Amino acid sequence: MSFRKDHIVSIKNSGVSNFTANKSEALLGNLFAEILNNGVHGFCFSLYEEGQKPGDIISEDQVRRRMQILKPHTNWVRSFSCTEGNEWIPKVAKEMGIKTLVGAWLGNDPEINQREIEGLIQLAKEGYVDIAAVGNEVMYRKDLTEDELLAFMHQVKAEIPQIPIGYVDAYYEFSHRPAITDACDVILCNCYPFWEGCPFEYSLDHMKQMYHQAKAAANGKPVIITETGWPSMGENLKGAYPGMESARNYFINTQLWSASEDIPVFYFSSFDESWKVGAEGVVGAYWGIWDKQEKLKF
Repeated sequence: MSFRKDHIVSIKNSGVSNFTANKSEALLGNLFAEILNNGVHGFCFSLYEEGQKPGDIISEDQVRRRMQILKPHTNWVRSFSCTEGNEWIPKVAKEMGIKTLVGAWLGNDPEINQREIEGLIQLAKEGYVDIAAVGNEVMYRKDLTEDELLAFMHQVKAEIPQIPIGYVDAYYEFSHRPAITDACDVILCNCYPFWEGCPFEYSLDHMKQMYHQAKAAANGKPVIITETGWPSMGENLKGAYPGMESARNYFINTQLWSASEDIPVFYFSSFDESWKVGAEGVVGAYWGIWDKQEKLKF
C-alpha cells in the first residue's frame, strides 16, 4: 500500500493509547526483545534481497535461509504470490511447522492471473495452505473490476472448499464492497496509519478504528489484519514521520494491543526490500524488522 490522497483522515486527539509512552529506552529495548523472542502471530515474508525484484526467480535456498531466521519468532507467515519462487514460501514454512496465509497475486495481465490462481489451488491441494488469499489490493489499484475479482474468488472456493479463502485490501474496501465481503470466509484487511498521514502518537488508536471498521463490515466473520507497520527511514507523509524509535515502538504497540484483544496480525514486514523504493519512494525500502542484510534493527 502507498499514499492515497483521497483517504487521508482527520486524526482527533481523544482517548489516545500508546503502550510505549513515558517508558525508558532500556525498558523499551527489553520489551521489544521479549515480544520478538516470545513470538508474534505472523510476519509478511519479504522475499527479495538487494538487487532482486518481482519477476526474478528466487531459489528454495534463499527462502529457506530467511524462513530459518523467522522460525523462532512467528507462528504464521504470509506470502503474496504463487509463482517465481514464491511457491517455496508455504512449502518451507509448513516443513518448519509454521502456518501459512498464501496469496495469489492478481493484476491486469490475464495470463499471470491464471498462473497465480492455478498455483494457489495446487499448493492448497498439496496441503501447504491454511488460509488462501485471492488477490492483494486489486480494488485499491483498480487492476480488475469487482466482477472479475469475484469470479476468481468463486473459482478458488469451488476448487478448495475445505480451506478458508479471503481477499486482501485496505480496511475500508470491505465497507464499500459488500459483494466482495460476502464472498470471503475471512476478512483480510490492511491497516496503515502511516499511509494516512497519522502522527505516531495517535497511530495505535487509529489502527483500532481501522480494524473496527472492517469488523463492522464483516458481519461476524473472522477479521485478520494482514498488514500493518511503520518505516524506520525515508520521507514523512503529513504528520507521519519514519524513524527507528517510532518503528520499534509501533511494533511494540501493535503486538501488545493485538495480544490483549486476541486479534491476529501479520506484521509488515520481516526484512527491508530495496526494490520497493520505485513504488513508494525511499520510505518503501525500510519497513522490515530485519534490515536488507538480515540483521535485526532494534
